[in-house]
Amino acid sequence: MRWAGFVLTGGRSSRMGEDKALLLFDGAPLLKHQADVVREAAGSVALIGDPARYSQLGYPAYPDRTPGCGPAGGIATALSLGAADWNLVVACDMPRLNAPVLRLLLNKTDNSGAWSIVPIGPGGEPEPLGAVYHAACGPVLDRAIRGKRFKMRDLVRELKPLYVTGIDPACFANANTPAEWAEIREPSST
Repeated sequence: MRWAGFVLTGGRSSRMGEDKALLLFDGAPLLKHQADVVREAAGSVALIGDPARYSQLGYPAYPDRTPGCGPAGGIATALSLGAADWNLVVACDMPRLNAPVLRLLLNKTDNSGAWSIVPIGPGGEPEPLGAVYHAACGPVLDRAIRGKRFKMRDLVRELKPLYVTGIDPACFANANTPAEWAEIREPSST
């Protein structure tokens, strides 16, 4: 398989007050919406999160190998599954990311020489939770986790990134709080 797709189901959702992966977006759980978009872009999708909680959505679900390590743990888990050399990894809480944007990132993997394809979002910051990672990133992430370094925006610099600019920043809006969720549910002006 050329590419594999993964959706991180999110952490404790403590700021949201309920499981954000199961919030309804366009009539379906947010996680299912994200999984459908990732499958459309990458040709496959699996969920990284509690299988007992999320497998009813119709996609394979795998438990996080290193719970409590944030997205770094989820990405390392996805890479450890060995599904493909290149792995599209998306957070469950960015419903404005779409298949054309994700395919743009996947297509950048051809002859790039990079280990990761990372979009630049609002404010010029990398968006590591809507990015593509080569399997070679796995050992780097594993070492970072052992060293208790979990912040993906910092770690991505160690993953030989190719940064991609020019993507509409609205794609990267994410829902961590009820106020952010209310704003995201409104139709995008783009």
